[in-house]
Amino acid sequence: MRTIVVADYDPRWPALFDQLRARIWSVVHDIAAAVEHVGSTSVPGLAAKPILDISVVVPAQAQIPPAIERLATLGYVHRGDLGVEGREAFDPPEGLTAHHLYVCPGDSAALANHLAVRDYLRSQPETARQYGELKKRLARAFPHDIDRYVEGKTDFILDILRAAGFATSRLETIERANRRVSVGLSHR
Repeated sequence: MRTIVVADYDPRWPALFDQLRARIWSVVHDIAAAVEHVGSTSVPGLAAKPILDISVVVPAQAQIPPAIERLATLGYVHRGDLGVEGREAFDPPEGLTAHHLYVCPGDSAALANHLAVRDYLRSQPETARQYGELKKRLARAFPHDIDRYVEGKTDFILDILRAAGFATSRLETIERANRRVSVGLSHR
């Protein structure tokens, strides 16, 4: 059983992302629009699980199959959407910095969610500090229960997305995804 660990911000995380990004970009540069550092490790000063979240952004759904094939040449194993529409998840090859990799079309709600939370927290250091403290409390309270950990963060994330101007329908979809118990949530 894995223990949920939330660590203080590590200033090495951006450089580790850059290394992974260069490796990934080498095989998707002609079919992807970007490789984005998302999740808590992408926010300076924010406490996080020490696992980088990376999204390969493709212009449209049609680029997902070739992205899956090309990422496989680097050892990434496609796991499907894990219950999150608009986000294809991958297991990374052994021996790399701990990370989750996703491929998302540029218009996906999952990508919009990741980018909005990241950008909001980058611009609001006090909110980022509060979020980090919440995550530490949840990790202490639910050290072996990823579903309760994720559910415990949901209201905070929804508040951020409301502040970022997300539509009610998108907020409801995100809330449903974060409040259900599923194998998809254990990948985060």
